[in-house]
This record gives sequence, C-alpha cells and structure tokens, in this order.
Amino acid sequence: METTDQIESIAQSADMTDFFIRFLLNFASIFIIVRLIYYPKHKNNDFLFNFFLFNIINFLICFLLSTAKIKMGFAFGLFAIFSILRYRTVAVPVREMGYFFISVTLGIINALGSLEDHMLQLYLANGIIMILTYVLDRQVALKHENYKEIVYERIDLIHTDKRKEMLADIYTRTGLNVHRVEFVKIDFLKDVAYIHAFYFSDVNDAPTAGLDDDDD
Repeated sequence: METTDQIESIAQSADMTDFFIRFLLNFASIFIIVRLIYYPKHKNNDFLFNFFLFNIINFLICFLLSTAKIKMGFAFGLFAIFSILRYRTVAVPVREMGYFFISVTLGIINALGSLEDHMLQLYLANGIIMILTYVLDRQVALKHENYKEIVYERIDLIHTDKRKEMLADIYTRTGLNVHRVEFVKIDFLKDVAYIHAFYFSDVNDAPTAGLDDDDD
C-alpha cells in the first residue's frame, strides 16, 4: 500500500503538472493575441507590458486561490475591480481597454476552467477568443466617421440650397471629402459659422490618449 508521503508526493506532482499545462496554455494564448495580433498592426509597445502583466497576475491569483471555494464569486470580483480601473495619467483608448479585458478573461478562464472534464472546451475557448480578436481587429475594415471643427467665413454658402457648393469649397481647402456638416454656431456680426465637417476615413482621427484635464 502507498504511504501517506507517497500519496502527497503524487498529489503534488499532479498539481504541478496541472499548473504548468494551464500556464503554458494561458501564456501561448496571450502571446499570440498581444504579440502577433495586436502589436504588428498598432505598433504600440506602451501597453504590451500591461497586457502580459494583467494576464499573468490574474492567472496566478485565480489558480492559487482556486482551492478556496470562491471561484465564481472571486472571478466576478476581479471583473468588478478592473471595471473601475482608471489610469490617472493617460486616458486608455477603447481598443486597448478591450485588450485589457481579454487579458483578464484569459487569465481567469485558464486558471479556473476544469481540465478533467472540459479540456476540449478550454482549448476551444482560447481558440475562439484568438480567432475573434484577429478577425475583428485585423479583417473587419469599417470606416470611421471623423469630424473637424471649422470656423467657416463663407457665410454666403451656409444656405441649405448651396450645401453642395459649401462641401466642394471645404474639399478644395482641406482635401477632406466631407459628406455632411453640422452648424454649431452662426455669428452674423463677424460673418463666420462654426461647423463640424464630417468625413469617412480608414483611421480614427479623434484623439485616443492624452493627459486628463483634471490631472496635474
């Protein structure tokens, strides 16, 4: 019969095997998403450290505490913590926040998912996340509707009957293929109109990161 020490040794060996399988699966998934999908397109290495760190720390926390029967509550607690996370110096772009959410999700799934009964589902979950990330970020090419704030002095062209002439004049001056305009303010005393000129572009020209106005 096996002694207590042998049983404990076997259990520890099984736990280490389980840990390494989960860690390798998690690291491979986050490496593919961050290094092979995100970085080649966006070329922003400022977030790489955070993506990897968020993922690995979440994985370790969830795995080490998985034996304390708080799996579901603990997982939702982590999501709640990161949902209120806010960088005080830099406004995190929406796309990068999506990658942060993916990093956190992968760490939780790979740490808490069952290997005994749901090994295939765990692989499929990682594969689905990687495929969706690639398709949505790299293959779905949707146009951005950007706008520029313009102080327009051709007050004679603001009439609705002369809208085509106004758009043509803006294109001649700016090179932007504006398809619609919104009037913010019309000042007849100064003969100027404050407008938003909207145009389509492959990239989002709106500022995505910068210093917060209320930060020192």
